Amino acid sequence: MTRIAFIGLGNMGGGMAANQAKAQRQILAYDLSKPALDKAQAAGCTAVGSIAEAVKDAEVVITMLPAGQHVRAVYADEILPNAPKTALLIDCSTIDVESARVVAAQAKAAGFRFADAPVSGGTAAADAGTLAFMVGCEEPDFAAVEDALKPMSRVTLRAGDHGAGQAAKICNNMVLGISMIGVCEAIALAEKLGLDPVKFHEIASQSSGQCWSLTSYCPWPGPVPAAPSNRGYEGGFATALMLKDLKLAQEAAAKSGAAAPLGASAEGLYALFDRMGGGGKDFSAILQMMRGRIDEL
Repeated sequence: MTRIAFIGLGNMGGGMAANQAKAQRQILAYDLSKPALDKAQAAGCTAVGSIAEAVKDAEVVITMLPAGQHVRAVYADEILPNAPKTALLIDCSTIDVESARVVAAQAKAAGFRFADAPVSGGTAAADAGTLAFMVGCEEPDFAAVEDALKPMSRVTLRAGDHGAGQAAKICNNMVLGISMIGVCEAIALAEKLGLDPVKFHEIASQSSGQCWSLTSYCPWPGPVPAAPSNRGYEGGFATALMLKDLKLAQEAAAKSGAAAPLGASAEGLYALFDRMGGGGKDFSAILQMMRGRIDEL
């Protein structure tokens, strides 16, 4: 039985660890939150009292942490000194590219295999085991990474060497954030012009305006039953997390000298929506801001 240390059991990590347990893997789970640990234990994981205890005999270590500073600290202070050198280390957090590369270099210098493997799909996919993983790792390590992630994954793609997974994630989510704003603006305008938004969805879905944000994640209730718009914009991918990813994209653009003006505009709009109280709602709820109906959330 594969022995996995899973560090970080929040909205995403909890479902991910549960799917590893469902696959009959031995999961030693750790989180600062007692309720998160209790939930993981109920899902078949073994809750432990420290990161050192979780990783000491692990074959695979998976981390799902809030930000780059947390990943740097946990690997430097807890994982690298305590995990066996044979362990495969996989960070599934969404963090800045520089932090991913720094941690990868530290892990390699200490004799470990390491991969950055951020995810796409939100909490629903984390719970269902249908996440998309974007992996940055050395090519010979990819098969082992793919196998380790399999119980949580719909698809696992190698983006390139260390840091490439994070680069792919923030670029992908910049596209998503921008396209959702375009869809929401168009729906709000269609409504103002007297066009039924459901009819607009039908037309645009079969025309040049077709995109994932419209056809798979429609922000207007009705056309896509599984979309968060049909459950009060609860669940899915929180606006606060989209804003985090857009900030990471802008930081990366500034450091690399890339032009990303639409990404900057999207960051500003989601920041405004967050300040208006939409941070906990799915990011598609920005439609209500476009409609002037923020009070209905």
